[in-house]
Amino acid sequence: MNKKPIKTSAAPAAIGTYSQAIDANGTVYLSGQIPLVPETMELVAGDMREQIHQVFKNLAAVAQAAGGTLDTIVKLGVFLTEMDDFPIVNEVMPVYFQEPYPARAVVGVGSLPKGARVEVDAILVIS
Repeated sequence: MNKKPIKTSAAPAAIGTYSQAIDANGTVYLSGQIPLVPETMELVAGDMREQIHQVFKNLAAVAQAAGGTLDTIVKLGVFLTEMDDFPIVNEVMPVYFQEPYPARAVVGVGSLPKGARVEVDAILVIS
C-alpha cells in the first residue's frame, strides 16, 4: 500500500502527532478539523454557525491539497459538544455540499481540542 501524507498551509497545521490527511491508494482520510483560522491558529470568532463554516473551509483546503474537492467526500464524521447544534450543521452543509450528500455520522462528545464546539473528519476518493 502506498501511504502519502497531505499537507497544506491553507488549513490549520497539525496540533499533534498526525497528518492533515493521508492518501492511501486514492482513498484520502482527512483528519478532524476544528474551527481554527489557519493564519492565527486561533478559534474563529463568532457563533456556532461561524465555527461550522470554518471547519468546512478547512476541510475544503485539505481536500484540494489532496487533489479533490468537497464533492469527492464520501463520508463525514461530525463531533459536537452540544447535540442542540445539530440543526445548524444541517443548515450549513448545503452551502458546501450538494446532493448526493456524503454519508455522515454525528456524535456528541464531552469536549474537543482548544475548546472547539465542533470537529469534522472525512474520507474522500480521488478517481
